Amino acid sequence: MSAIASDTASGRSEPGADGEFTHRQIMKVMSVLLVSLFVACISGTVISTALPTIVGDLGGQDQLAWVASAGLLTTTASTPLWGKLSDLYGRKRLFRIALILFAASSALAGLSQSMPQLIAARAAQGVGVGGITALTQAIMADVTTPRTRGRYSGWIGSAFGVATVAGPLIGGFLVGSEALGWRWTFYVGIPFAVAALVMVERVLKLPHVRREAHVDYLGAALITGAITSVLLALSLGGQKWAWNSGTTYTLATLTVVLGLAAVWQERRARQPILPPHLFRSRTFRLAGTGSFFVGFAMFGAMIYLPQYLQIVRGMSPTRSGLMTLPMVLGMLGASIVSGRMITRFGRWKAFPLVGLPMIALGLFLLGNLAVGTPLALAGLYMLVLGVGLGLSSQVLVLAIQNDVDPDDIGTATSSASFFRSMGGAVGVGVLGAILSSRLSSGIPELMRERHVAPPPGTDVDHLLGSPSAIHELDAPLRDTVVDGFTQGLHTVFLTAAPVTLLGFIAVLAIREVALRGGRNAKEAIGPDDGPAGGDGDRGGARGGARASRAGRGGERGGDAADAESDVPPGTTAAEAGAPVSQRAGVRG
Repeated sequence: MSAIASDTASGRSEPGADGEFTHRQIMKVMSVLLVSLFVACISGTVISTALPTIVGDLGGQDQLAWVASAGLLTTTASTPLWGKLSDLYGRKRLFRIALILFAASSALAGLSQSMPQLIAARAAQGVGVGGITALTQAIMADVTTPRTRGRYSGWIGSAFGVATVAGPLIGGFLVGSEALGWRWTFYVGIPFAVAALVMVERVLKLPHVRREAHVDYLGAALITGAITSVLLALSLGGQKWAWNSGTTYTLATLTVVLGLAAVWQERRARQPILPPHLFRSRTFRLAGTGSFFVGFAMFGAMIYLPQYLQIVRGMSPTRSGLMTLPMVLGMLGASIVSGRMITRFGRWKAFPLVGLPMIALGLFLLGNLAVGTPLALAGLYMLVLGVGLGLSSQVLVLAIQNDVDPDDIGTATSSASFFRSMGGAVGVGVLGAILSSRLSSGIPELMRERHVAPPPGTDVDHLLGSPSAIHELDAPLRDTVVDGFTQGLHTVFLTAAPVTLLGFIAVLAIREVALRGGRNAKEAIGPDDGPAGGDGDRGGARGGARASRAGRGGERGGDAADAESDVPPGTTAAEAGAPVSQRAGVRG
């Protein structure tokens, strides 16, 4: 099989006789994935410093929350769809579509003349981001075996971390430039997306076995509707409408009704978007639960740490971004080290079992930050949190990929990303509600204790403006607001810490299966472990059924499916159904 373009005269390189790709070959593919993932991740962080300027230019302060939420909502809702469609129609084709959609919607966002136009463009951009993030890890699973995948997963985590820090820095520079302005916070990703698209065409040569596709459109609509309803309630509840309101109850009802309808549809669909058999796997369920709580902690920390640095410590957005470097470096270092150790020993479970308690410890330490905490000590707390995230996030994705059949890799990988994104959305919503409640009660209480009164006609909500507005208040009132905000953040972090330990309990209950490696997909599975989750005979029966279906598909010589296949006729069922890294001699 030709996996990637090479430096040889033919422009292609073949895997070795054992069907494995060299480190050099895989790193070429990784270069494409990292550029694509970086540009997708940075789209969500680069606009953070531009939002006040955007509101000043386009107006619509009341619609500001939609600008931030639209992308997150569509990214999360579309993630499962990208994975399933890539299983049916091929990774490269869907990856190309995601990049084009991202670039086009970024251009439209930069050209927006009103807030509704910008919100619509951001929603479309989020769909592209969902495709890029989901397919990046699915493609990595295609070109590596589970045993070797660990050494590369750290680079995936680094793209998230670098985008987190670089986004506000780049955004601050663009907004402050007289020659550029806020519109370039959207344009800046387009050249990277175009470069990634060119690299995809030149480097990414993935074979795809065509299957008879029956897209479950009803299931896709029901799943998307249920996800959208819950995300709207969590993202905008307490901002656009009260938690105790008819809108919240309506969205909750829609979530339940559409969710139950989606379960019914997926059980009867010929090719479901979220196959029910995946949820019969113990590893899939529990690792997905762990990913949910990792997302809960990670997104919560990334949202509320900058608020501490900007509001409590008075830092600029650019400096606050730099101050989160310890967390990013901790994530990067832990991801790389754990990945190499996983590749060497073939075992993964110990890392999230250490990482999740470290996340809880890091959140507990952050819950003790005060106005006068030395910055070096605050950086140490962030480092602890970052190391915990690095030991957990990508490892749980790897566990899920190792657990499923090859033709479910895309769906399973996107499901892992979906669990993490949902955890982030729930975390931001729940912790935001806790913070709002704490501020609304804590600041007035402090004002009464200190005999500080706000300006006439001003309530607590008006005092909680931008960081610069808070620091322009009179000293006694400013100190009261800052202290109240500090207490609110204490509650946020101390609430998140024990919640994260629920993920530890879930991972602890997983029966570990050693990572597969080499051409024999079962070589690392013990005699008592069945494939697809270690569920014994059920997993083995399911694997056998899939092999049987693959065999029947390989025997259909001369029909339309064989004529259109990207894999040459005569390819064995084992080659057609194996991961890319195990298909020796099959041309792309």
